[in-house]
Amino acid sequence: MCGIVGVFNLKARPVSRDLLQRMNDCIIHRGPDEEGLWLHQSVGLAMRRLSIIDLKSGQQPLCNEDETVWIVFNGEIYNFPQLREELEKKGHHFRTHSDTETVVHAYEEWGEDCPKHLRGMFAFAIYDLKNEVLFLARDRVGKKPLLYTIAGDQFLFASEFRSLLIHPDVKREPNLRALDHYLATTYISAPQSGYENIHKLQPAHSLTLRDGKITTRRYWSLEEFFEPSRKLVISEQDAIQELLHRLGEAVKIRMMSEVPLGAFLSGGIDSSAVVALMSRLSDKPVKTFSIGFEESDFSEVHHARRLAELYQTEHTEVIIKPDAMAILPTLVRHYGEPYADSSAVPTYYVSQATRRHVTVALNGDGGDEVFGGYDRYRAMRLTQSTPSIMRRLAARTSHILPGSNDFRSRGARIKRLLQAAALPAPARYFRWQSAAFSLEQKQALYSDEFRSAVGFPQTHDLELCLEAHRQLDIVDACLLTDTMTYLPDDLLVKVDITSMANSLEARSPFLDHHLMEWAAQLPPTLKFCGKTGKYILRQALSGLVPQENMQRPKMGFSVPVGQWFRQDLKPLLFDTILSQRALSRQYFNPVEVRRLVEQHLHGQGDHSSRLWSLLMLELWHQEFID
Repeated sequence: MCGIVGVFNLKARPVSRDLLQRMNDCIIHRGPDEEGLWLHQSVGLAMRRLSIIDLKSGQQPLCNEDETVWIVFNGEIYNFPQLREELEKKGHHFRTHSDTETVVHAYEEWGEDCPKHLRGMFAFAIYDLKNEVLFLARDRVGKKPLLYTIAGDQFLFASEFRSLLIHPDVKREPNLRALDHYLATTYISAPQSGYENIHKLQPAHSLTLRDGKITTRRYWSLEEFFEPSRKLVISEQDAIQELLHRLGEAVKIRMMSEVPLGAFLSGGIDSSAVVALMSRLSDKPVKTFSIGFEESDFSEVHHARRLAELYQTEHTEVIIKPDAMAILPTLVRHYGEPYADSSAVPTYYVSQATRRHVTVALNGDGGDEVFGGYDRYRAMRLTQSTPSIMRRLAARTSHILPGSNDFRSRGARIKRLLQAAALPAPARYFRWQSAAFSLEQKQALYSDEFRSAVGFPQTHDLELCLEAHRQLDIVDACLLTDTMTYLPDDLLVKVDITSMANSLEARSPFLDHHLMEWAAQLPPTLKFCGKTGKYILRQALSGLVPQENMQRPKMGFSVPVGQWFRQDLKPLLFDTILSQRALSRQYFNPVEVRRLVEQHLHGQGDHSSRLWSLLMLELWHQEFID
């Protein structure tokens, strides 16, 4: 696991070693063990290494036998032993035991198709001296980040924004259209970023720079596995056996490590499944880690403790009162663009606590998107089967329901369901996914200048994605949409940044692409059966995971942001989003911003997610734009 950076001079000028070094120094947290630089005329590659496999000889940048193909690599390739054997039979010679060298020879053998042969998480850059080609690739789901830009006559890439922003020619111009999307969902979707001229390489894509021209290519697609013609005819019992086999294998290959390894354990279905299977595969107690809060409504440690006791894991609990004032500047610096999923706070803390004991941690990320765990899937199926006249009537009468000061409450969720019921499916789903501002709320919030600059209203990528897959069963369409948007652009960004900020590698068995392809082919009724989400996963885990863990209400990784704003964060809220500095940007109507703050502080509504979005946006401006 590493951080990578690189410079390619389009006008054949030598790369500045000092500049490359400073770009690399920005990501020392991603790889505190070693560093490496390679410069050749107009090309410079650099990396920071967190040593996991082949500790003695896996140094990068790394090359092939005749030193014509050079690589910097971030990630893990879990099938590298099999690939190595196949490549050796084809005549390739290896000098190390690292998975990185496997990628070099895979490129020699299969060229730009090499990512298709890799099983794992990765972002890498290869420079081919013979053909004078720079080749970049990112893993199928987007677990590892890869950013790029053109600054003057140089092509730059990096794992994090701060490395790119070191370069004096990189402009810090906000991408206003991306900020509009952010204010709805709390994150920015690839290929856009918070900066006008910095782009994210999309998941399952490669980029080739040849003769000064950039081309991108998609090398894998999950959509084809959702097609009705690909659906499996399978009994429930056979599906259970196959699921356990595939998930068990995904867990097993992710336990490969030469350094201490453990697992995050929230006590939910997904993390419990991973820990249960790890315990079966390990001859030693699994090291597990959970985090709790002094606010009991937001703490899950008792659920984690139940599973830990069952499997006699070496369990560590960390009970904290998060110091948001202390952690926010750290999060803003590491994310490098506006990002307002508040669960980043506990994820950072659990990563910090876990890193004190291990270097690698498995997690349950992706279980909801692969097997159908969100309540909104049930809501979409319900509304999709309801006659339009009844949905319109429900929307018209939704205003009579009382409001709630807790957006997580059952009443608040039902009201949101009814309010969006009459909308077309893509708009309806986007409405339920909009974690911050709805279209109507943005209309009131935006200044005339900002509204004009962003071309308001825009159609969000999430809506376009769902619309493009309307021919699928509605649950499958939502699963695919989340896998292509919410999962890589929110959840995986959160985990990558918070874990790597603490020099911790996070691995996600549920996001093994072999498992995902098989699950996509399952009939939708095996994922969401009646009112039960993750139906087949629950059936498979019966006997492995306590019923109390599987039947508990879904909490998510929430933090008491609403309470913080009324207490410890109140001064920061006033000093930041209501400051003259913030209001002078002319993005928002000052009257509306003050109304949101006053209503929240006086208990007249729960605006916690909206205020958190505005706070993180302004803190980003102050750190990176001003």
